[in-house]
Amino acid sequence: MRLNVITTLLLFLVSFTVMAIEEPEFASIEKKDAFEIREYQPKLIAQVLVNGSFDSSSNKGFRLLADFIFGNNKTNEGSKKIEMTAPVVSRDASEKIEMTAPVLSEEVEKGWYISFNMPKQFTKETLPIPNNPEVKIIEIPQEKYAVITFSGLVREKKYAKMFTLLNEEMKKRNLDPKGTVVLARYNPPWTLPFLRRNELMVKF
Repeated sequence: MRLNVITTLLLFLVSFTVMAIEEPEFASIEKKDAFEIREYQPKLIAQVLVNGSFDSSSNKGFRLLADFIFGNNKTNEGSKKIEMTAPVVSRDASEKIEMTAPVLSEEVEKGWYISFNMPKQFTKETLPIPNNPEVKIIEIPQEKYAVITFSGLVREKKYAKMFTLLNEEMKKRNLDPKGTVVLARYNPPWTLPFLRRNELMVKF
């Protein structure tokens, strides 16, 4: 029992520390319960396109991006470690405009974009260059997003519920989506489900 309590506390502290890392800057325009409208500042992302089921693509994409920020890159002085940021973002690569929820089932294979935000200290000119050509560095302009925040594990039933809520809140405000819904996850896999922070986001 004592060991379980200590383990739980350690996981909580690790989760808290991870959640304190750099996140992209935004202005909150409206917030009501789990729904929020945000305006994000311009940013740099590192992105890969991977194929497979949702879980396998997320894992593969994360490994490729982690390899880049942990030193598989080049600068004028050699390789350089880049600080980890949050969240890890997953997006359906089909680029459908209509608000249709991507299937998260392990049986369905498709293309997914997985991305990390780059620390705000970097510009595209100063960011280390990936050695792996699969890793693309992309400049993202200022954008507005509708967002639903939720905790727990990201499973198909929970995802569908949060997706429906996001869609309903957007319709109430006559907001038209300008792309696919993206999933943002802020915690490492060992984080307890009730401590996890997830978001569904869509541009408008």
